Amino acid sequence: MRNPTLLTGLLYGLFLPMAGFSLLYFGYGALEQAGIVSEIGFSPFFRERTSAVVAICLNLIPLNLFMKRRATPAMRGTVLATVVYVIFWVIYFGRYTLA
Repeated sequence: MRNPTLLTGLLYGLFLPMAGFSLLYFGYGALEQAGIVSEIGFSPFFRERTSAVVAICLNLIPLNLFMKRRATPAMRGTVLATVVYVIFWVIYFGRYTLA
């Protein structure tokens, strides 16, 4: 990939958090079924909120790589996807954390 474009950054920014969320969420489920972790005592939607925040933070990896390559359009695409996910997170989970 010679010159990553805005679309490239947008695709990385959209799909990496989706994959990360899936792995984390189902990983928590597997650990809970194995009896290693428990949801007892946590606030509502703790697993979902935490998995979503960590998944959104995964966008820092391609963002850093694009920054090292000086691929500004790809960085903009990744940041755009991250902002969309953060807005969605605040709208969906804000009532549980900001109240």
